[in-house]
Amino acid sequence: MNIEDYRNYCMNKREVTEHFPFDDDVLVFKVCNKMFALASLSKWENGEGFINLKCNSDYAEELRAEYNGVTPGYHMHKRLWNSVKVHDTDLSTKLILEFIDHSYDEVVKSLPKKDREKLK
Repeated sequence: MNIEDYRNYCMNKREVTEHFPFDDDVLVFKVCNKMFALASLSKWENGEGFINLKCNSDYAEELRAEYNGVTPGYHMHKRLWNSVKVHDTDLSTKLILEFIDHSYDEVVKSLPKKDREKLK
């Protein structure tokens, strides 16, 4: 997966916007102003790319146990976020896309009803 594929996949979801709220390196995707995915552009370019994704806490632990490419979220709440490697990993692109979908869905579930209605 390259950075443009990742960006396009996230941006094609409903009500998604992209931001650089921390610095000019960390690209953040939000749904209704809530983060669901973020990645360092410089790490991606250096072949060390990973995506931080929100995850159900039980599922997060299962994924970490099953895949070397899934670790507790870097600089994030370790119980609710995973870092998912995109380079030199045991994860297929299809699986990474499923993890992005799960993250998006987890954030959508926590949105106020009026925001969830916009997504239907």
